[in-house]
Amino acid sequence: MTLPFGSAPLDAMPVGTAECLLPAVGASVGVARGVVRRELDRWGVPELVDDCSLIVSELAANVVRHGGTVFTLRLGSNGAWVYGEVFDQGEGVPRPREADEDSTDGRGLMIVNELADDWGVARDARGGKTVWFIAGADVPRHVPVVPSRSRVAVG
Repeated sequence: MTLPFGSAPLDAMPVGTAECLLPAVGASVGVARGVVRRELDRWGVPELVDDCSLIVSELAANVVRHGGTVFTLRLGSNGAWVYGEVFDQGEGVPRPREADEDSTDGRGLMIVNELADDWGVARDARGGKTVWFIAGADVPRHVPVVPSRSRVAVG
């Protein structure tokens, strides 16, 4: 389970946070990408917009395909790094897959792994899971999750 913004030890607290609830339909992937672009531009981290937009697109697409009926996108930034998470009620835990060169899918988490400075999966005690990521300069030493208690090792 992830901790709410502000309850975990961070080197620098977020200067901006955003949260939205979206239906698990294809159009929500574009909406989530739009939220990332708008908020990161507003928070003064335009250099992270492309990477974070792609990460969120991949995570949202996974929810649409596997996760359930709705998902929550949460973002935070201190002006140098971005922390994001996508929560859904689905019980399955995402795992990177081996995709051959002819596959049309199966590369999403490999993309997340390449673009994020760190990422992981945290199960929620009440069901569901959060896939989180952090990207950017001056990444905090402590991410807003409690890895020893809640992080599910991926990869």
